[in-house]
Amino acid sequence: WGRDRETTERTLECVHCGSVSSVSAMVFMEDSDRAAGLAREHEIDAGLHLNLTTTFSASHCPAPLVEHQRQVAAYLLWHPIARVFFHPALLSSFEYVVSAQREEFARLYGAEPGRIDGHHHMHLCANVLLGGLLPPGILVRRHFSYESGEKILRNAVFRQFTNILLARRHRRVDYFFSLPPLEPRVRLQWIFSLARQFAVEVETHPIHPEEYRFLMGGDVFHWTGDCPIASSFVRAAESRLP
Repeated sequence: WGRDRETTERTLECVHCGSVSSVSAMVFMEDSDRAAGLAREHEIDAGLHLNLTTTFSASHCPAPLVEHQRQVAAYLLWHPIARVFFHPALLSSFEYVVSAQREEFARLYGAEPGRIDGHHHMHLCANVLLGGLLPPGILVRRHFSYESGEKILRNAVFRQFTNILLARRHRRVDYFFSLPPLEPRVRLQWIFSLARQFAVEVETHPIHPEEYRFLMGGDVFHWTGDCPIASSFVRAAESRLP
């Protein structure tokens, strides 16, 4: 939400038709200011989509922020293992980039974010979690609940490590999934069935044509059945989480 005009507009259409209940807002991007105005005008539930890896595209982005993010991104993207290790020399850069985005979100949306997730899920990197850069008690997106066998083997230790940290300092939903793959459909049926008993978050990107068609064509409502999509992330979480 706010990355660019097309992404915002696609997402807004899905919000209006009821297939998307909340958005993850990027700040310091080309459409961030307009997107924030739309969210406030239409009372759309928005959380902060923390961006540590994709270059900020807003014309008013401060030069020091761009440079600090460049250093952080260079480290995180050099190898998948980088996010697992705490980099003490980049501590101040991580603090600067995270703090600046939290402050910009508060400026645009009129309040601190009630939940935080991350671009490429880098909000779960060691420098963010061990550095205590996310407010205690806030709702933070967890790892995907299930991964392919290859990823499970690669990420098992890191997932366990971050789950422990998140449980100690933050709130989490019970399950977190990606909407795709859309086949086999039994997968979707199983995911939506979990929502009858648990707090389930499903991540989707309406900018992708296949997901957009699924969300706008009514298929999603067939699969959710008698367990309707929440009107907002916050209301859904508060009804299920301590």
